[in-house]
Amino acid sequence: MAFDLLIKGGQVVRTSGVQQLDVAIDEGRIAALAPEISGPARELLDARGLHIFPGVLDAHVHFNDPGRDSWEGVPSGSSALVAGGGTCFIDMPLNSSPPTLDAESFDKKLRACTGRAFADFALWGGLTPNNLDQLEALAERGVVGFKAFMSASGIDDFLRCDDESLYRGMRTAARLGLPVAVHAENDGMTSALSSQARAAGRKSVRDYLDSRPVAAEAEAISRALAFAEDTGCALHVVHTSSARGVRLVRQAAGAGLCDATCETCPHYLLLSAEDVEKVGARAKCAPPLRPDGERQLLVKEVASGHVDTIGSDHSPSPWEMKKDSDFFKVWGGISGAQTTLRALLTLELAMPLIAGLISDNVARRFRLPGKGGIREGLDADLVLVDLSVTKPLTEGELLDRHHLSPYVGRALCGTVRRTILRGATVFRDGAVVGKPVGRHLRPVVTEK
Repeated sequence: MAFDLLIKGGQVVRTSGVQQLDVAIDEGRIAALAPEISGPARELLDARGLHIFPGVLDAHVHFNDPGRDSWEGVPSGSSALVAGGGTCFIDMPLNSSPPTLDAESFDKKLRACTGRAFADFALWGGLTPNNLDQLEALAERGVVGFKAFMSASGIDDFLRCDDESLYRGMRTAARLGLPVAVHAENDGMTSALSSQARAAGRKSVRDYLDSRPVAAEAEAISRALAFAEDTGCALHVVHTSSARGVRLVRQAAGAGLCDATCETCPHYLLLSAEDVEKVGARAKCAPPLRPDGERQLLVKEVASGHVDTIGSDHSPSPWEMKKDSDFFKVWGGISGAQTTLRALLTLELAMPLIAGLISDNVARRFRLPGKGGIREGLDADLVLVDLSVTKPLTEGELLDRHHLSPYVGRALCGTVRRTILRGATVFRDGAVVGKPVGRHLRPVVTEK
């Protein structure tokens, strides 16, 4: 019988190394990998001169559907994702309206994604003081885990988790066999510093950056780790912005105190606090970008294999929300779903390491069936990249709704020639192709 697709001569990137291999695909899965595969195929693809990475599994996006699709939306957000080599996203419970806090809101978000996503998808549930009795219902619906904010979220209908609520939520999540992801910043510290600055009339970019120091992140991570150790809950620290934060997670996990992992984002690795002052609101986020010396330390942690996953934290908004003379009032969110892979390549990280950060580790942590690397039997989720091209990012190539990437004008390595989802091409040479056929993925979970 003929293969559905045979990809010839590409440099296949796996966590074990980079090797020229042919890739045979049948019924949406990888059927064979070998230096030379012969035999008939319905479609033959010449990948000589290209690198074949596993599709990007982005576990941290805010596509804001339903309710705030004027900020983004699943069709536009997932278009940007596949244009950057993404084949799966996990959508956060905010900033959609309503946020994903119970079975009804989960069903609304699932409907918003079904038939409209160009990539496969999974969903986070929220963890707030107001929905502790809804975690089991969300688990039954198939969330990959629960997201909690240890500081104010910026959205009125998604409340900050106080310590007692976070601890109780972690106990329930542990029983359900699901991880808790935390936005880790000390709310008392950041709120006080912000209030003091604004009361003194200090509202500049630098004043905002100074109001959210590394110490605020490190203290919150330490507290979350203590709760995870006591409850037995798996902990995932999202958008870790400092080397100190990474070391705290690594030390706790390495000592066997708790099941803890951490994520960082491309913007913390490629941009610095100095860039916020140059670029302005496009580069505002929380935790904020750090001084260049801290950025370099974080890059070293990633290069050493001490960070588990990379997520874009794609959190867009209309341009009007990015305009204010008071930088504290500017919406804090960076658009990056389309540029994760190119940003990591620009940093010249080892390619096998990149494969783990964007695919294998993500699939393993969130137990995504069929996903995670380039191996026989897994979904044929692949991205073909031409590494001979380094060029500035332009607004014209961005497919998200508002095109507010902080990387516009910055030279990025590589260009995505083709993105393949379960054996079918979904992006080719600058354009999304085909229909939105993304499937909902439920994690493989065993309750305790």
